[in-house]
Amino acid sequence: MNLILLSGGSGTRLWPLSNEIRSKQFIKLFKTGRVDEPYESMVQRVYRQITTVSPMASVTIATSKSQVSAIKNQLGEKVSICVEPCRRDTFPAIVLAAAYLHDELGVDANESVVVCPVDPYVDNTYYEAVKRLQELAELGDANITLMGVEPTYPSEKYGYIIPESGEKVSRVREFKEKPDAEIAKKYIEQNALWNAGIFAFKLDYLLKKAHGMIAFDDYRDLFGKYDSLEKISFDYAVVEKEPSIQVLRYGGSWKDVGTWNMMAEVMADTAKGNVILDETCENTNVINELNIPILCIGCNDMIIAASGDGILISDKERSASMKPYVEKIETEAMYAEKSWGTYTVIDVQPGSMTVKVSMRAGQRMSYHMHNYREEVWTVVSGEGKAIVDGMEQILRAGDVITIAAGCKHTVDAITALDIVEVQLGDEISVSDKIKFDPERS
Repeated sequence: MNLILLSGGSGTRLWPLSNEIRSKQFIKLFKTGRVDEPYESMVQRVYRQITTVSPMASVTIATSKSQVSAIKNQLGEKVSICVEPCRRDTFPAIVLAAAYLHDELGVDANESVVVCPVDPYVDNTYYEAVKRLQELAELGDANITLMGVEPTYPSEKYGYIIPESGEKVSRVREFKEKPDAEIAKKYIEQNALWNAGIFAFKLDYLLKKAHGMIAFDDYRDLFGKYDSLEKISFDYAVVEKEPSIQVLRYGGSWKDVGTWNMMAEVMADTAKGNVILDETCENTNVINELNIPILCIGCNDMIIAASGDGILISDKERSASMKPYVEKIETEAMYAEKSWGTYTVIDVQPGSMTVKVSMRAGQRMSYHMHNYREEVWTVVSGEGKAIVDGMEQILRAGDVITIAAGCKHTVDAITALDIVEVQLGDEISVSDKIKFDPERS
């Protein structure tokens, strides 16, 4: 099974835990039952479920450049990643991923592909239905096969698929935009399904469709002109114009956990982190990523979330309306997951920034340099090896090393390694980084 997972998101809906770098699908809130790693994120949960249902599934994540490090941190090399040069909505993203599968990974054009969002909260029956979706696409009875979710209430949040019948697999009669509750009730009386953005097709079908709408030769050519493509959803560009389309009904558990009030319904714990709730608190969830305690007394129907990016205190229902307020907050991300570990900002001052670097054993940073800042590293724990302009130095707890601006450098973590890094300079920016191939430097 070839599966494309769409991993987008602006990072505002689960603020302050989510940001441009760490979107909601990377926040670890779900229990694993394991001692070594007690919590997992949505993307880890989804990948585990997919490979449980279909161990040989080939998974490609279509995402933005800012999310690549988090994906590699949480999934390692288990998945392939198709990186969008910029955000252009779901049609360009899916076409780019399809071209990547065909031209870079060598997937045959006659094979079927399933596209899913990366962040539904579901049980394994969902991915069994996804597998069935792929099988239906393989049969070729329709150009596109959708999976529609059977509504549990007349929602105003979702678009609706109106099938020709209430059978398990049916041709699609029409699509409806997000309605009000009364109209939604009428749709449900017509066997309507929620459109959850899950569909399957033959790779050849989509590539031919894409070539008819976009002038490009192959994946690399498309990648090069990606920023000039029209921003348009896959639904508008393809699905709603396709006459040969069918839908598979899915009646199992499915939740869109895009907001704090929905996430609270599926979180493993009422509280995570250094949190105390008194006996009068009701229906309140607290997530604390700070090294200071949070005490809650008499809190009802609330979400409280604290991280280095900020603190949210909200009524659960109102938390779904926080986006325009979060967009007014202008701060740099204070926490990021990298392919080698994590990066946490401790302090920011004019001319300096102090961060904690935590590397996993056996990992290495890229070989890079900064033009405008000096760095002073203090090893807190663990053992590693620094390479500065080709010179190697073993690092142990208590060691201090200074990296001048313009010096190429990297760190290998021999064991788990914690470093406090002080960045010094008039211009401290994430863009001040030039990477090099260590074998050629």
